[in-house]
Amino acid sequence: MHSLNTEFAAALAAWQANRRQELATAESWLGMAGLFWLEPGRNVLGSAADCPLRLPAGPACAGEVVWEPERDLLFWQATDGVMKPLVTDRDGAPTTVDLENWSFFVVDRDRRLALRLRDREWAQSRPFAGLDYFPPAPEWRIEARWLALPEPVRIEVPNVAGELRPVEIAWQAVFVHAGSEVCLLPMSVDENEVFFVFRDRSSGRESYGAGRFLKAVRPVGEVITLDFNRAYNPPCAFTPFATCPLPPPENWLPFAVPAGELKYCGAVAH
Repeated sequence: MHSLNTEFAAALAAWQANRRQELATAESWLGMAGLFWLEPGRNVLGSAADCPLRLPAGPACAGEVVWEPERDLLFWQATDGVMKPLVTDRDGAPTTVDLENWSFFVVDRDRRLALRLRDREWAQSRPFAGLDYFPPAPEWRIEARWLALPEPVRIEVPNVAGELRPVEIAWQAVFVHAGSEVCLLPMSVDENEVFFVFRDRSSGRESYGAGRFLKAVRPVGEVITLDFNRAYNPPCAFTPFATCPLPPPENWLPFAVPAGELKYCGAVAH
């Protein structure tokens, strides 16, 4: 048992170290500096007060993001004449455009496009101080049943912007807590992993109020491992410029889950 607990603690510490490294990089959510919804036509980007895509600093007019949905065209036209086609994040990694210490890319949210602006030098002025966690809790590494629903269901999942996104669900993770059966619905399932969004009685107290994310390896059989020690805060815990999904009512757990990431308080080193 001691060996198993030692192995568990070492694996969890490695996961937490990777999580910290991910958030400390130039590509971190902590470096997001803006989210601007695009209009069809020409969207001017710059630091001038009348620019619809407003840079916090830099050139008064850097160029235009041109979106022509009827022709399926999206490109960046810089003031120096450089033209660059843009690919959104709909099918994978989006095209990134660098402007001095800024960079931007376009996200697709159900055919609504938005420009996400990143400050690549954010850590120079406010280095990431790290994350806090509940104490390691092996008992919250749960072997749940992975069961197909009798028929797939379609639910509307809200996000922090107040929008609803339809999600089709064909599976559920089922486990027993304090004598009661609990079901968690996955928000997505691919060939490698299962993604959950949940809320519990610690949300808004010890943990992030809007809920937390959890990923699990997709099982081969009928058992899925839910390690709540690896429950983590969504991007919207670190920036107002994210459009995170919120947990559907079915995933509001009626008990506290004292495992995983605690609420991020925004403490930074200076």
